[in-house]
Amino acid sequence: MKRITEIWFDESHIFGKDEHGNIYKQSLLWYPHLKNADKAQRERYTIGYDGLHWRELDEDVSFESFEYDDAEPTPLQRFFMTHTEINVAEFSKKCNINATLMRNYINGFKKPSKERENLIFETIHNLGKEYINA
Repeated sequence: MKRITEIWFDESHIFGKDEHGNIYKQSLLWYPHLKNADKAQRERYTIGYDGLHWRELDEDVSFESFEYDDAEPTPLQRFFMTHTEINVAEFSKKCNINATLMRNYINGFKKPSKERENLIFETIHNLGKEYINA
């Protein structure tokens, strides 16, 4: 496991540099408290044995997470992470997909087939059309 020794932010990412000078980045969508924090709040962190901790924000970022393959959310994950007003259980009914399975797709625990992903995005588009025509 790499040890992150320096961090910085842009509007949508947290960056980390390890002790060997390698630079990593992750989407702040994974860390909503950090995403919504101001510069001063982001600067008040501690470095622990296995990660970074923001006590005031109650947010933790493990060193290991900087090496995850999914540093960026998929388009499906991004949609639901940025549209928290959508009730996943009710949306799942529209897609005829089990709500637990849908949450697993959103959280990255499972990956939908291309056909299933197309069905979900088609349902999202249809929902948008319903709102436009209302």
